[in-house]
Amino acid sequence: MRCTYTYPTGYQIKKVFWFKNAVKGDESPDLSNDTEYSQRLQYLGDKQQNCTVRLSHVTLKDSHMYYFRFITNITEGRWTGAAGVTLTVTDLQVESPERVTEGASVTLRCKSSCALTDRATFIWYRNSQPLTERRDRNNELLLQSVRREDSDRYSCAVDGHTHISPAVQLNVM
Repeated sequence: MRCTYTYPTGYQIKKVFWFKNAVKGDESPDLSNDTEYSQRLQYLGDKQQNCTVRLSHVTLKDSHMYYFRFITNITEGRWTGAAGVTLTVTDLQVESPERVTEGASVTLRCKSSCALTDRATFIWYRNSQPLTERRDRNNELLLQSVRREDSDRYSCAVDGHTHISPAVQLNVM
């Protein structure tokens, strides 16, 4: 999350940190001391103007409002970014019927909880291997005349992004 800040001349920055869920008063807990975040939060900023932070291995539960705070050498010199930064983590998943009869056709759908552009293209995987080289603008994979050998784990991704959906087991009876 990119961030910049300013403060009055003559002040010296003593402490900088990020926190979530604004707390009244002065006791905002530093996320770098939180066991849930300490291994995943990397402060990329400095103690001058840059307050950029990186959060890795994000999950849906990381969706929060985050705030930057800095404390100076002057007692009254403590500020928190009023606007904060909203982090919304989205999900990608394969929608599939629970059971499919041999010989039937089945459609798998790649669904996202975020709004994708009309230009989004999808990549399908079977047992973690790309299923085809082609990139499809349709978020559906049609499997025609399925056989028991098609009983595998299927996943999808949006082309240009590194996240792959959790795999779904297709059961052909």
